[in-house]
Amino acid sequence: MSNKIERLREFVATISRLVDGAGQAGANEAALLAGATGPLRELVAHDDWLPEAMAQPHPVYYQQHLLYGDPLDRFSLVSFVWGPGQQTPVHDHTVWGLIGVLRGAEVDQRYRVEAGRLEADGDEVLLSAGDVAAVSPTLGDVHRVRNAYDDRVSVSVHLYGGNIGRIQRHVYDAASGATKPFVSGYSNALVPNLWAPAAA
Repeated sequence: MSNKIERLREFVATISRLVDGAGQAGANEAALLAGATGPLRELVAHDDWLPEAMAQPHPVYYQQHLLYGDPLDRFSLVSFVWGPGQQTPVHDHTVWGLIGVLRGAEVDQRYRVEAGRLEADGDEVLLSAGDVAAVSPTLGDVHRVRNAYDDRVSVSVHLYGGNIGRIQRHVYDAASGATKPFVSGYSNALVPNLWAPAAA
C-alpha cells in the first residue's frame, strides 16, 4: 500500500477532532459542514491515495466502499465508484454529508417534494474533479447522482454525519414522490487499515 494512504489517515484524524469538538451529533451541523469542507477539498485535490480496491467499478451497479467508519457511528467516509452511465435512484440521506469528486465528474440533480409530487429543485449541477458539495436535511437532502460520462469511470469521496451504510433512509418514486425505506450497506467486505505503520 502506498505511503500516500497517509493523506487518508490524516483526513480521518482531522474529522475525528472536528466531530469531538462539535458536541452532540447534529447539534452543530453548519459548523461541521464548514469545518470539513476544506479538508475534503484538500483530500480530493490529490488523486494518489485511494486504494485501488476501493476504486473498482461494477459492470451494472455503482459501488459504495466504506473507507472508514467512526467507532461511535458519528461519521463515515465512503468512496463511490461510478461505471459509465451509472446513476443512483432519487434518494435522501437523513444526515449531513459532503461529496468530493476525486476522478471524472458527476451530475447532481436536487429534488423537493411539493404537494405530494417530486419536483426538480433547480438545474442539474456538474461536479468536476476537486469540487465539493453539501447535502443535509436543512440544506436539501433529496437528489439523484449520475456519472457525467458514458465512456469512463468516475470516483467521488463522501463524508456523512453517521454510518451511512446502517442508516435507514428513503428512495423516491420519480413520478409520484412516494418513498420506500432502504439501508444501503457497503459494497466492500474489507476496510483499508489506515493505522498500519508506513512502509519504509
